[in-house]
Amino acid sequence: MKLNERSLAFYATCDSPADKSGFLYKRGERHTAYHRRWFVLKGNMLFYFEERDSREPVGVIVLEGCNVELCDSAESFAFAIRFGGSKSRTYVLAADSQAAMESWVKSLSRASFDYMRLVVRELEKQLQEMSRGLPGGCGGSQDAPGPWKPMPPGLEQCRERLPALPAVPPKENGCAVWNNVPGPERPPDTSGCGGHDEEGAPRPPPPLPPRRRVSNGGTASAGPAVAPSSSTFCRLHEQYSREVARLRQDWQQKRRGSQP
Repeated sequence: MKLNERSLAFYATCDSPADKSGFLYKRGERHTAYHRRWFVLKGNMLFYFEERDSREPVGVIVLEGCNVELCDSAESFAFAIRFGGSKSRTYVLAADSQAAMESWVKSLSRASFDYMRLVVRELEKQLQEMSRGLPGGCGGSQDAPGPWKPMPPGLEQCRERLPALPAVPPKENGCAVWNNVPGPERPPDTSGCGGHDEEGAPRPPPPLPPRRRVSNGGTASAGPAVAPSSSTFCRLHEQYSREVARLRQDWQQKRRGSQP
């Protein structure tokens, strides 16, 4: 592998956040003495400096194709980074405490792209299993993921009894068109919700219907809560249609009276 020294030095000392940093004791390659170095882990690269404020790193260890494991050494809390191959170098490091050693071993073991690739594959496998288990291939439930269970037969029968809701009417210029008769069969627009009047000027939208008030002074909803049924929906639709038509007629009369 060819590495650009300037690029590595810039990457090691730039302001990008480090995954982990701290002092470790590193055993020399030729001499068995340990030297205290400042280590910085960024991605799959482990940089080490002579001091914490050094401008350039002394070396870098690319954490690919290696194993991080504990080792027997004269220094306490020691661990090794071993690479495959007979001629590959083994880096022996030591921490100041048991907790620091375990933290470094865990971080270095998860730094390679091979580990990330395994994690991504496992997550994709779990996602596929969840997609196959949920109806429709995706789920909107906020419960914890678990094995899929078939829907009880009683729930399916209850869904069949519910009436189909009317489709949402299309909108023209922000107003709903309730009569969607295409072509010349469409009756003339007398709802006052069209985009322009007879003279071509744009019409303002009609005012909102006032809220009904109850005897105790509070505001009530437009109608009582009823069970969903086709006959009830038709009665409510006719009731509100008449109320809307009356309000529209009053609004048109006031508008004509205000015109000179």
